[in-house]
Amino acid sequence: MNPVLTLRDLDSWSFPGTALAVLGHPIAHSLSPPMHNAALATLAAGDPRFRDWRYFRFDVPPDDLPRALPFFHDKKFSGLNLTVPHKVLAFDLVAEVGPAARPIGAVNTLVRNAHGWSGANTDGYGLATAVRETLGRGLAGANIILLGAGGAARGAAVECLQQRCAALWIHNRTHKNFLELWTQLAPVAQDAGVIPLQELSPGGPFTDAPGGALVINATSLGLKAGDPAPIDLEKLPRPAGVYDMIYNPPETALLAQARKLKIPHANGLSMLVHQGAKSLEIWTGTPAAETAPVMRAAADAALRSGI
Repeated sequence: MNPVLTLRDLDSWSFPGTALAVLGHPIAHSLSPPMHNAALATLAAGDPRFRDWRYFRFDVPPDDLPRALPFFHDKKFSGLNLTVPHKVLAFDLVAEVGPAARPIGAVNTLVRNAHGWSGANTDGYGLATAVRETLGRGLAGANIILLGAGGAARGAAVECLQQRCAALWIHNRTHKNFLELWTQLAPVAQDAGVIPLQELSPGGPFTDAPGGALVINATSLGLKAGDPAPIDLEKLPRPAGVYDMIYNPPETALLAQARKLKIPHANGLSMLVHQGAKSLEIWTGTPAAETAPVMRAAADAALRSGI
């Protein structure tokens, strides 16, 4: 149904319709093709313009990305999604970068134009919409404890700051990485009028952390069986909610602890769906809220089938 393609497949590419694709390495696990193709099929049922739209997946090693992007442009792909490890790498390779993506330093959605690609980032929208949908909380005015200091954490932090959270606390295993992230985020925090960023020391207990905070996990801890939780929730003043960006497995050690402590919690599947729906909105003009339910149903079905 959704084969994994490579750049070799572009040599003889002859798809007659409007082609979209996700690029990553690895990419076989991606839920984006079933999500987007389900949404496109729904759009096509009501609008003949979308009957020849299809979404593909391509495994593109990072060293091949600089030549891959012009190649997809030459083959007339209308839009691309980028996932790990391409979001940051593509930032300096596209012709234009939208204002929402600039402070993040990463792009996950590309739109074809006459000169190349225009880059956008829908991850922040996906996070904010998912937290509101699953936990009933907005980022604006919230005390937020962000776990991690890598690329995913940067995108989450920028969205929290731009939404004018009350304060942003960052917990990371290494102080050096925290300082690098702090340096990158300080201008955004100042522009948003946010209380200065603060660090939760790796050791704990975190008695200086705010009570009633929203905890967001942007680390990779939880992806592998046996991974420990990135923080001990019992060492924090009781959080108001826990959101883990990881969606597979559906319950990480962090979420299992939140469940035991009866703290509202959710995994990252909703974020994946909403950022994908926002990408589709950019390409088709259809509001993300209209396609998100179809995409969620397709994602759930794909996970059940073990793609």
